[in-house]
Formats: sequence, C-alpha cells, structure tokens
Amino acid sequence: MLELDTQRIIGNNTYVERNTTGMIESLILYLVLFLPGAIPQELPELIAFSMNRELIRIIVYDVPSLALIWYLLARTRDHWCKPCFQDILSFIMALPGLMLIGFCVSVLSSLSGTGISTLVEAPQGLGPWLVAVVSCMSTGYLEESYFRFYLLQRLEYGRWRGVLGPSLLFSLSHLYEGPWGMLNAALAGLLLSLIFMKQHSLHGLAWAHGLYNVFVYAIGI
Repeated sequence: MLELDTQRIIGNNTYVERNTTGMIESLILYLVLFLPGAIPQELPELIAFSMNRELIRIIVYDVPSLALIWYLLARTRDHWCKPCFQDILSFIMALPGLMLIGFCVSVLSSLSGTGISTLVEAPQGLGPWLVAVVSCMSTGYLEESYFRFYLLQRLEYGRWRGVLGPSLLFSLSHLYEGPWGMLNAALAGLLLSLIFMKQHSLHGLAWAHGLYNVFVYAIGI
C-alpha cells in the first residue's frame, strides 16, 4: 500500500511539473510570437496589399515560428500528426462555420456603424493573389498549430477549460482589429477548438482557416 501511495505521489508530482513547464513554455511562445503583433498601432483603415511585405513576413516570421512550434511538438510527442480522414471531416465542419461567424459579425458591425479597425485591400493580379494564398495558408497553419494543436496537446486540460483558454488567447491576438475583430476571433476560436477536441486533427482546421482568410481578402469583410 505504501509503495502504491509513493508511486501515486510521484506520478502526481510529475504531472504537475510537466503541466507547469508546459504553461510557462506556451506563455513564452505567446508573448514572443503573437502578442507583439496584436498591439494596436496608428494605421490607416485600409492598407494596400504589398506582395513584397507578405513575402518577407512569410519568410522571416511565419516559417521560423511554425518550425519552432512543430519542433516543440515533435519533441514532446511520440508520434506526429499526419494527414488523415479526420482532417477532411474537420475541414467540412470548420469552413462553413467560420464563414457563418464572419458573416454574422460583419452584419452586426455594419448595423452598429463600426467595423473591424484595419483591413487589407484585395490583391491585384495573379502574382499578388498567389502570394496572398500562400500567406493565408501559412498563417492558418501557424495559428492552428499553436492555438489548437500545441496548446490543447501540451496542456492536459479538460474540455471546457481547454476550449476557453486557447480561444481567449486567440481573441487577444486580434486586439489590433478592434472589438468586432476580437469577437470574430473568439467565436471562431471556440468553434475550431471544439472541432479539434472532437477530431484531434490539425490539417483540416489549418486548411479551413487559410481558405477563410482568402475569402476575407476576396470580399473585404
């Protein structure tokens, strides 16, 4: 009995230590990778799309950040998340939901006489559109890798605590978009987190997230 109690105490201590380490690591990642870009700045309401700016952001920010998150995930997991049938299901559930949330928030913001604080105009021409699509997909993979796959796998929380925490952080990372942008991000984060908790798939959510971003470029909401 004493041996079992000792093993139980050691197991609990190991769990607490692992979870504490995960919380510190995830907080540092959030403060370094996502919070600086969320701080509101003095920007025009409509920003002209720049192919060079997007290419630099992909190379300098998206790719290194994604590599770091995937490295940390691979280091702490016995297996990697390979594309599977659940990704198709996740994509089918996520994309219409994101479209509906975006449409409803856009309508509400229009009725209130306000909107998302800063918008980027649609690309002009084939080259800029190709860069925009790559940018949207890389952003989708980066944000889903951290806010869904990393947080929900690294921190062993229950369903609602695991869903609400990442959704709140995801919303705060869109602080620069104003209250309506944060609301849109919060609702989208709840939807994506719930789908992830059910399907445990990354790629379908990243595809849906990226295509939704392309859709936003196309219609300018």
